[in-house]
Amino acid sequence: MATSSDEMNTKLTFRKYKDGEHKWTSMSAQIFEADHSHKCPTYVHRTPPCQGSCPSGEDIRGWLDIVRGIEKPSGDMTWQEYAFRRSTDANPFPSIMGRVCPAPCEDGCNRNEVEDHVGINSVEQFIGDSALASNLTFAMPAQESGKRVAIIGGGPAGLAAAYQLRRKGHGCTVFDDHAELGGFMRYGIPGYRTPRDVLDGEIGRIINLGVEVKTNTKVGRDISLEQLEKDYDAVLWAIGTHSGKLVPIEGGDAPNSISGIAFLAAFNEGRLQAVSGKVIVIGGGDTSIDVASVARRLGSITNINEKDRPENVVLGHTAHDVASTAAREGADVTLTSLFPVESMTAAEHEVRDALHEGVDIKGNVMPLNTIKNDQGRVTAVRFAKCEVKDGKPTPIDGTEFELECDLLVSAIGQRGNMEGLDGFDNGYGFIDADKSYQVPGKAGHFVAGDIVRPHLLTTAIGQASIAADSIDHYLKQEDVAKRPKVDVHHFSLLHKLHETGLEPESFRAADNGDLRGTSDSNWAVHNYEDRSRHEIIPATKLFLGHFPYTPRVKRKELPVDSNQVIGSFRERMEGLSEEAAVAEAKRCMSCGMCFECDNCVIFCPQEAVKRTPKDKSTMGRYVYTDYDRCVGCHICADVCPTGYIDMGLGE
Repeated sequence: MATSSDEMNTKLTFRKYKDGEHKWTSMSAQIFEADHSHKCPTYVHRTPPCQGSCPSGEDIRGWLDIVRGIEKPSGDMTWQEYAFRRSTDANPFPSIMGRVCPAPCEDGCNRNEVEDHVGINSVEQFIGDSALASNLTFAMPAQESGKRVAIIGGGPAGLAAAYQLRRKGHGCTVFDDHAELGGFMRYGIPGYRTPRDVLDGEIGRIINLGVEVKTNTKVGRDISLEQLEKDYDAVLWAIGTHSGKLVPIEGGDAPNSISGIAFLAAFNEGRLQAVSGKVIVIGGGDTSIDVASVARRLGSITNINEKDRPENVVLGHTAHDVASTAAREGADVTLTSLFPVESMTAAEHEVRDALHEGVDIKGNVMPLNTIKNDQGRVTAVRFAKCEVKDGKPTPIDGTEFELECDLLVSAIGQRGNMEGLDGFDNGYGFIDADKSYQVPGKAGHFVAGDIVRPHLLTTAIGQASIAADSIDHYLKQEDVAKRPKVDVHHFSLLHKLHETGLEPESFRAADNGDLRGTSDSNWAVHNYEDRSRHEIIPATKLFLGHFPYTPRVKRKELPVDSNQVIGSFRERMEGLSEEAAVAEAKRCMSCGMCFECDNCVIFCPQEAVKRTPKDKSTMGRYVYTDYDRCVGCHICADVCPTGYIDMGLGE
C-alpha cells in the first residue's frame, strides 16, 4: 500500500543536495579541460516515469503540459478539448479512470523526490468531466477498411479495443451477455465510485463511432463460434472474469457462502438491496473493500424471510423489493486479510474510507474452517493469526478465534466463464496470449483484459490498445510489428511540427544532388534525439533544486461516517475546479521534455543557448544552441530541470 498522506506531509525525507554531490561521479560525463569540454548540448526526449508506470500508456506529461498552458493547441481548439484529445489517444475513459484508477503513475512520479506526487488522476477526472459537460465526441475514421472485427465482451478491454479499431477504420460488433455494456465498470464497481451517468456518457462516445452492439448475447449459446469466424475477419476475446472463487476451507461451499463478484453483480443489477445478520468478507484487495462498503451501505435486516436472504438474491433465485428492505439497520461487516492492513493490495484511500464507514478490518489473519448449523448454513468462521512466508500463509498456534457469520463473501480471485469455449481455456479459466495479444495457435483470434490475467482496469485498456494494433496488422496481412521497449503513447515532435505548420521540407536526392546535410538545411530536425521508446528518465537526471516545495491541490473528500452510511450512494470525492486543476498540473516537472523555464538561456555564460524565434517555436523546440559560441561548459545541462539537455554532441 502506498505511503499515507499524513506521512508524506509530516515525515518529509527529501534532501535537494547530499554530501559529495558537487563532484562529478562519471568520467564520461566529466571530460573537462578547465571550464570547457569537447562536448556540446543536444536535446533528448525521454519518457517520464509516470507514463512508463501507466499500464494504458497515456501521454500523461503531454496532457498535463496542455492543462498548465505550456503546450498550446493550434487553431480555435480550446485547451480543455486539446487535453481531452491527447488523453484519449490511449484511454477513452478519462472520467471513470480519474475516479477509480489506483494510479500507479503517481507512484512512479519523480515529484515524489521533492515532496509529493502530482495528483494525476484528479486532473484526468477534470479533463474527462469537462469533455462530458461540453458534449465532446470522437472524430469518425477518415475512411473505412471494409474489414469487420467481432469483440466478445463489452467491458473496459472490449470497448477500448472497439474505440481503437474504429479509429483505424475497421467495423466492430461488440457481443456482451449482460443487458448493458460496461463490464466490471458497471457490474463490478459500485455506482458511487463509477457514476452511471458518467459511465454511460463515456461508453456512448465510443458507440457513436459506429460500433454495432449485441447485448444479452452469449457466444456458444446465442451465436456459435463457427458463425463468428464466418461473419468476421478477426475475433477479440475480452470476456473478463465474472466467475468468483469461494474460500477454500471446509464448509466454504455452504449455501450462504458466495463470491464477491456475484455479490457486486447482484447489487449493481439492482436485485440486492440489503444483507442479513453479520457479514464476513475474505480478501484484502479492492473488490473486498467494495463488497464490505456496499454491505455497510445496504444495511441489514434482522428478521428476514428465507427467500430474501442475500445468498438467494445473489444466486438469482429471487430479488429484493422496497417493502422487504424498509426496516434496515446498520450491517455488522468484518473484512479479513492475510496481510497486515497497511500492506493490503487495496488502494490506501479505499481502506481509509471503509474504516471510517464502520467496516472492521482485521489483518494478518487466515480462515481455518467454518462452523455450520443443521441446515448446513455457516454460523461462524474459525480464524487464526498468521504469518506469510514466501507467499504462503501459516497459522500461529494458540491464536485461534471465531467470528459469527450469517453471510460469508470471498473476494480472493476470479476466473472466466469458459462454458462452450473449451478450445480456448488454458485449464485455469483464462485464455493464453502472446506478446502481441494473439491467441497462440488460433489464427485471427486475439485476447485482452482480465481473461488474460486479472489486473487493473487501466491494464485491460492498455492490452486492448496493443491488441487493436495487432489486429490492424493482421487485417492488412502484415507481420505484427515489434513492440518498443517503452510501450506507451509518446509525444511526437514531428507530429507537433506538422500540427503547427513547421514540419521539415521534403527531401529528394534527385533534386538536391549532394546528400551531405548541414545545420542550415531544413530537411530534418537538427540536434534532437528521440529516446522515448527506449528510455525512462529517472529523477537523478533532473535538476531538482529548481522545484520549490509546493503542496498538492487535492480533491475535496466527502466522507460518510458509520452512522450515516446506510443508503448513502453519493460520490466520495468532489472533482477539481478549473483553477485547481491548472494549479495541480503546474506541479508536473515535465520530465524528459522542455517546459520553457529559460534556465539554459539565463545561465549560459557564452550566450550560446537562445530562444527559438516565435515563428519557428513549438513544444520541444523552445531553445536552440549556437555551436559557434558553445565551449562545452555543461552549465545548460546542469541547470535543466527536466533533463532535456544532454552533453552528447561530439561523442
